[in-house]
Amino acid sequence: MRVSRALTEHPGATVAVVAMATELNLGLARDLGFAVPPATPGDLLVAVRAGSPAELEAAAAELERQLAARAPANGTRGEAPPRTTRSAARAFEASLALVSVPGEHAFAEALDAVEAGLSVMIFSDNMPVEQEILLKDRALARGVLVMGPDCGTAVVGGAGLGFANVLRPGPVGVVAASGTGAQQVTSLLDLAGVGVSHVLGVGGRDLSAQVGGRSAVQALRALDEDPATELIVLVSKPPAPEVARAVRHLDLATPVVAALLGPGQDDLTTAAEKALRALGRDVPAWPSWPAPARRPDATGTLRGLYAGGTLCAEAAFVAGTGEFTDFGDDAYTRGRAHPMIDPTLRLEALRGVASGVALMDVVLGHGADPDPSSWLAPAIREAVARGVDVVVAVVGTDGDPQRLRAQAARLNEAGAAVFTSNAAAARHARLLAGG
Repeated sequence: MRVSRALTEHPGATVAVVAMATELNLGLARDLGFAVPPATPGDLLVAVRAGSPAELEAAAAELERQLAARAPANGTRGEAPPRTTRSAARAFEASLALVSVPGEHAFAEALDAVEAGLSVMIFSDNMPVEQEILLKDRALARGVLVMGPDCGTAVVGGAGLGFANVLRPGPVGVVAASGTGAQQVTSLLDLAGVGVSHVLGVGGRDLSAQVGGRSAVQALRALDEDPATELIVLVSKPPAPEVARAVRHLDLATPVVAALLGPGQDDLTTAAEKALRALGRDVPAWPSWPAPARRPDATGTLRGLYAGGTLCAEAAFVAGTGEFTDFGDDAYTRGRAHPMIDPTLRLEALRGVASGVALMDVVLGHGADPDPSSWLAPAIREAVARGVDVVVAVVGTDGDPQRLRAQAARLNEAGAAVFTSNAAAARHARLLAGG
């Protein structure tokens, strides 16, 4: 995905697709006007269009450079890689597998991992719910945990998986049916000086009526037995009421703070603050960077343009008004990178906001865009020049490679009001929109 983006930004290249040759990606290339030769999902599809033969040759050279930079280190080229997840588990004495393949292939790989006695994090999305239920039932029988599908974030034993912020170790365990929800809570805790023991993502559908909290229950009990975990935070996008009640009433020795989004429920910032108080820690003033004074008559429609699904849902609840789009939803990620990596769709949407208020999130950490302000700041300047008020929630920590405060300062200099609390950003946007 990053190679595709690098080639698209290369001078002279107008279109670039570098991806597995799945039917979805082959169809995408054909729709872009390429004549695609026969291929299998195990092949690498490269489709590049440029303005001239010389520019195409330069793009090809850049492709070689990008792929070489991602090649295995010297000394590993001659080793035959494992052919299955089960054989890989034996070779590396693993206890956890990470599955990140197109959704139609994820079930087979995840089941192979479970049958090999591994817990598994399924980063892949677009898996049928029936397959998710089967996997989680099989995992319970095998005594392992399924995190996912569509599990964007986890931290296990200090190792971040998927989209992961740099977090200090500490006493808080997190169970999350939400990747960006977990990132918001843990980032705020980190800003307050409190770290985490583990962050166990369970997939966005886990607390739905169909899945019934299967992995959440396992994860809560695992953290309850962990001597390093003094407090558990349970995070979810709006759950099924009956599942929420059942999970809340588990008999656990470890105290639990719930952040189950929905009408009348705590927002993520409030949950983080409750966790701090439960630990006897002070609640700080969450960092924010106000925008220049706005025109007193500049009210209008609120548009939420989000990369994080839970952050989008939270902002919609808090604002109580406006039109919100989650660009990380499965409908927008088929055949393209997640918006935390590829900003194209959100940039197009921001350019389409002619007036009123635009509310956005920027999520930092490993796996996310290495410098989101480089593309968002120019678009914010253009929007502000059109008379749009821009509000941005930046979710991240001071240890993240993008440097939280540097990113926030650049976005603020471009004219945006910037908050580290998504709920605070939504309240500010509501006020700007006349709420």
